Amino acid sequence: MKRLIAVSLFLLTTSSNVHASFILAVNNQDFQVVNIFSDVDVFQIYVEIEGDLAPGIYNNPEIIRVQYQVVGVLTAGTPSGFTSFNLQRDISGEEFYLQGSSLSFEIAESAELSDGVQGDELIDNGTILTFNAREIDNGRFHPALFELYFDGTGRIQNSNNIVRQDPFLQVEFGAEYINDLSFIPEQTTLIVANNDNQPLPGNSNNNGSGVLSPLLLLTLLVLRHLLKNKNRHQMDLSRSTV
Repeated sequence: MKRLIAVSLFLLTTSSNVHASFILAVNNQDFQVVNIFSDVDVFQIYVEIEGDLAPGIYNNPEIIRVQYQVVGVLTAGTPSGFTSFNLQRDISGEEFYLQGSSLSFEIAESAELSDGVQGDELIDNGTILTFNAREIDNGRFHPALFELYFDGTGRIQNSNNIVRQDPFLQVEFGAEYINDLSFIPEQTTLIVANNDNQPLPGNSNNNGSGVLSPLLLLTLLVLRHLLKNKNRHQMDLSRSTV
C-alpha cells in the first residue's frame, strides 16, 4: 500500500497525458541492499511503458520514457578511476533502445492487476525482471544492470560497456560496483497501471540532470562511506583486544 501511495504521489506532481501506459518503478528502499563491491546502494528506476497493463510477455516493449539514477562511492582501482559518481539519465524509449539497452519481464495470466504487479506475479524466465541500461560506444562506465529473481533475490551492478571504437575502455559486468538485493516477492509492487495518464517527471533532457543535487548527495555518501569504514576499523580493534 505504501508503495502504491508513493508512486501515485510521484505521478501526481506532473502534467497529464493522453496515452495509455504503465510504470515500472523501483528504488533502493524497496530492497535490502548488500554491498559486494564498492558502496553503491542508492538507485531509482522509472520506466513508462506504452499500452495498458495486462498479462503477457514484455521483451523490449514500446517505451515512452526512462529515468534512472545510480549513486555511490567506488572502491579504489576500478576501471573508471573515479572515487564516486552520480549517473542520472532521462531519455526517450527510442534512445534507450538505440544505445543498446533492454527491458524484459512476463506478467502471469493469474496476476491481479488492480493493485499493480507484485514480484510473485512475474514469470520466472531465469529472471523475473531485467533492466539493462547498457550503452554502446560512449565511454560511460556506470550504466546499471538490474535483475530480480523469483526466489526474492536480485542484483544491481554496472553493465558491460560494449566498445566497438577506440579509444574507449571496455568495462565488464560488475567491474565498478555490485550489490546483492533481497525482497519479499508477494509484498513488493514493481509495476503499476498509469490510470491517471501521467508522464514521468523531469526535463526529459539526455543527461538526466537535476534528479538530486549531485554535490550534496555525493558529499553525504562519502561521509557515510568514511563513517562506515571507521566503524569497521573500531570493530576490528575491539576484536584484537579481546
